[in-house]
Amino acid sequence: MIELGVNIDHVATVRQARRTYEPDPVWAAVEAHLGGADGITVHLREDRRHIQDDDVRRLRELTHVKLNLEMAATDEMVGIARQLRPEMAMLVPEGRHEITTEGGLDIVAQADRLAGVVARLADAGIVTSVFIDAELRQVEAAARIGARVCELHTGPYAHAFHARGRDAQSAAVVAELARLRAAGAAIRELGMRFNAGHALNYVNVQPVAALPGVRELHIGHAIVSRALFAGMREAVREMKRLIREGAAGAPA
Repeated sequence: MIELGVNIDHVATVRQARRTYEPDPVWAAVEAHLGGADGITVHLREDRRHIQDDDVRRLRELTHVKLNLEMAATDEMVGIARQLRPEMAMLVPEGRHEITTEGGLDIVAQADRLAGVVARLADAGIVTSVFIDAELRQVEAAARIGARVCELHTGPYAHAFHARGRDAQSAAVVAELARLRAAGAAIRELGMRFNAGHALNYVNVQPVAALPGVRELHIGHAIVSRALFAGMREAVREMKRLIREGAAGAPA
């Protein structure tokens, strides 16, 4: 059954705006879990712009929900992951000047180094996911370095969906969905788990949830934005309902 991982980075963004102690990301994680989240995602960035080291430690110690740690493939982050042992570590590209992650990880260009990172994480019992663009060569490289999960970057699809007036039948949207579908099929054929995420929201999520074999969607900004008005539990509950409805008619 398809799962929902809720990214709570932007709860910490609000807190860091005042350098204070609230809102607490741990509290947000508990509320998300009570709303039906199957997992919690946080991105511990090298510049610590939102989530802090102590947030990840407290999430690991105080919550009872699957933790996915987004991280750059650096020695510092690998060391933190090996110490805290999240259920999954997702390797992502990271730039100091980007607002959010702007593209998938280029595994082809750095396969040897990333293979070493995956091995070190696996040695600590951590499942490694890689955030990649929907390109066959990146999927094949992910399998070669030993990744067990591929999360496809859905940003291009989401941007096409918005630019075409939320028309899921427009040629641009259909083309992006076809790219995701083909890459997802390749991920599964190579024995990896097919996840997806980035820029998904309440109006564009269902076509992605309907892709064959997609196992987990990671969504953050849209849920935290809705939570400002509806509360975290209700925001998560509504997103999960939409995902389950979208997946209901999808092939296995």
